[in-house]
Amino acid sequence: MDTWKVMIADDEAIIRDGIRQCVDWEGLGLQVVAEAEDGEEALDLAVQHGVHIALVDLNMPIMHGIELMKQLREQRPECKIIVITGHDEFSYAQESIRLQVHDYILKPAEPKQLMQVLRGVRDQLVSEKQKNQHLQQASRQIIKNFPLLRERFCQEWLEGNLSQGEIREQLHFLQLPQERPEVVAIIRWRWEAQNSGLQEKERQLFLFAIENIVSELLQNFIKVIFRDTAGQIIILLWDAAGEPVLAGVEAVVRSHLKIAVEVGIEPVEGDTTGLTAAYRKCRVNLSKEQPLSPLVRRARQYMLEHFSEYGLTLEFIAGSLQASPVYLSRLFKQELGESFGTYLTQIRIRKAAQLLHSTELSVGEVAERSGYETQHYFSTAFKKHTGVSPLQFRKGVLPGDGERASRGEEQD
Repeated sequence: MDTWKVMIADDEAIIRDGIRQCVDWEGLGLQVVAEAEDGEEALDLAVQHGVHIALVDLNMPIMHGIELMKQLREQRPECKIIVITGHDEFSYAQESIRLQVHDYILKPAEPKQLMQVLRGVRDQLVSEKQKNQHLQQASRQIIKNFPLLRERFCQEWLEGNLSQGEIREQLHFLQLPQERPEVVAIIRWRWEAQNSGLQEKERQLFLFAIENIVSELLQNFIKVIFRDTAGQIIILLWDAAGEPVLAGVEAVVRSHLKIAVEVGIEPVEGDTTGLTAAYRKCRVNLSKEQPLSPLVRRARQYMLEHFSEYGLTLEFIAGSLQASPVYLSRLFKQELGESFGTYLTQIRIRKAAQLLHSTELSVGEVAERSGYETQHYFSTAFKKHTGVSPLQFRKGVLPGDGERASRGEEQD
């Protein structure tokens, strides 16, 4: 049984002795650890001994009982206070109630009444301790299961089963950023075609290995990695700067595990509910894609890592990969459905949009970080691809409103 610490604070020694002697402290599981004859001493002793119950007289020297209780509330908020005083005044009673005093007993205190009050306080302390233990146990269990809870939440999020309010509430509870991810990615392993005789246990080991590789590669980024209902590995990434890392996953997995995987990457747009559309689009695109050749995959990864460099050309990348520019151009168009120049522009415009949305950088600085040599060239390309100028995009102007909004706006 727990023993709860008690302090008796009264300026009269005879009162303190009477209280101490008229209560069966041991029978109640209580122990008087301190006595004080003034408020200042009482506060020091209460903090020093960490008392659970304070019997306080209001009329004490140096520090009045009301002030003592105020200080106790600040320094020992869990301490239960029982007022024992000869002052039968309503104003004192009011102040005591405001300070959450457990009970208010007039002198001379009857032993039976005091025992009853102390028993009630003891029971309350026991109940609160049990409640806190249960809450701490539950909290430890929740923290232990955070990865699983995050996966279940993200799966529901992907499926579009949650409102925007529910999403924000769960993000806060699961200690994730309070906005949508910047990128959703899907890793698909066509294990049936590559390893038809693979046992389920071995397949799971390979999937875990892929997840571990991705987790290590993205260790500096906020992310959630889990599997969807189709068994594909899903990555939600809250920092678009990790996108080039995702683009290199295929090569790392091939190098370490000697298997081929396909990676689909899709930017998430709009509010928190936009994740569902991005996931579906990514899944559809991935199902249409043929596995990329190593040359195109390396070229695409190089573009994602170096898009901010002015001199990035097809010829330069082909040279760095020891390939023919003509051959790389034809292969690029064939496998990605876009020319090299168009694909590079799409990467740069997408990065520029992210910077305009999430930073206070000037348009010139955004242009520079997106790989454009001049602000004018950047603004022209941005408007051509989005329908609005960079400043209009930052202000939230929709493409259909671009012409009307531009009348009162300076040139970017």
